[in-house]
Amino acid sequence: MTDTPAEPTTQVEGRPPLTRERVLRAGIALADEAGIDGLSMRRLGQVLGVEAMSLYNHVANKDDLLDGMVELVVAEFEPPAAGPDWRAEVRRSSRSAYDALLRHRWACPLLVTRGNPSPPQLAYSDAVLGCLRAAGFSVELAHYAFHALDSHVVGFTLWQMSFPFKNQAELVDLGRRFLAQLPAADYPHLTEHIRYHLEPASAEGQSAFDFGLELVLDSLERLRAVAASAK
Repeated sequence: MTDTPAEPTTQVEGRPPLTRERVLRAGIALADEAGIDGLSMRRLGQVLGVEAMSLYNHVANKDDLLDGMVELVVAEFEPPAAGPDWRAEVRRSSRSAYDALLRHRWACPLLVTRGNPSPPQLAYSDAVLGCLRAAGFSVELAHYAFHALDSHVVGFTLWQMSFPFKNQAELVDLGRRFLAQLPAADYPHLTEHIRYHLEPASAEGQSAFDFGLELVLDSLERLRAVAASAK
């Protein structure tokens, strides 16, 4: 496909010119709406009002399209700044990455399976490590802290993506149907756990992502303090 000469882009009067960024952002919008399986070069061309072959003036192939889309999603991550309150910065940054991956639910699986990291991904990783090092983490401790934080953001997102529901209303419906078939006397603690999920307060309180993130941050702060006191 990539060896075939690309057709020239036909410019329709009043329509903005076709650019790589416009192609990538249209791909993101299409994947957000239809899922990654609903994204094809032909359908993307239809959305943009051009022949599919015109897209190859701006992306080499579908892999290049996906890499570029993931790069733009990662660019939405807010990097932490080095400063006195490393926890607040890492918390804000981790939350922004999680929120971006939730906005683009197709992106997280691609993020962990694509090849070379993009410049925004490299810059974000460097900023996280720089924030930790500026806070007094040793090279070794920053190494483990970085991977613990990355595992929480990416791992939690992938786990959440596996849920067979999209919102609280669907969760309540699924939970009620599951409870109707679950022998409560045999599984009293699991029954209690599921019922808690169905309570309105459980949807309004601290999110499971934030709870886990605070556990990671608490542990890292203790390790940082111990290392500092040993110097």
